[in-house]
Amino acid sequence: MQAQNSQPVDRTADVESQMRALLRDVLGISQDRVDAFGADTPLFGALPELDSMAVAGLLTEIEDRFDILIEDEDIDGDTFETFGTLVAFAQAKVG
Repeated sequence: MQAQNSQPVDRTADVESQMRALLRDVLGISQDRVDAFGADTPLFGALPELDSMAVAGLLTEIEDRFDILIEDEDIDGDTFETFGTLVAFAQAKVG
């Protein structure tokens, strides 16, 4: 049972790490810049690279990398508000 209790912590770090790599790859921003993102780092509206077309690309890549399906109703204005909200969204979808 203890191994199962520690797994979500590892999974959280893994989701965050994968999300950093995804943002770097899809948006074409530097690793140093992505590494500096904290949970409260604003994304949509604050990153010039993250426009509506980039959101569509990110959603597709999130589905592919996390092997999940994202329905239209899963996405709302808060999903891309901050790095933390995006990671929390992915964590909730991954399980």
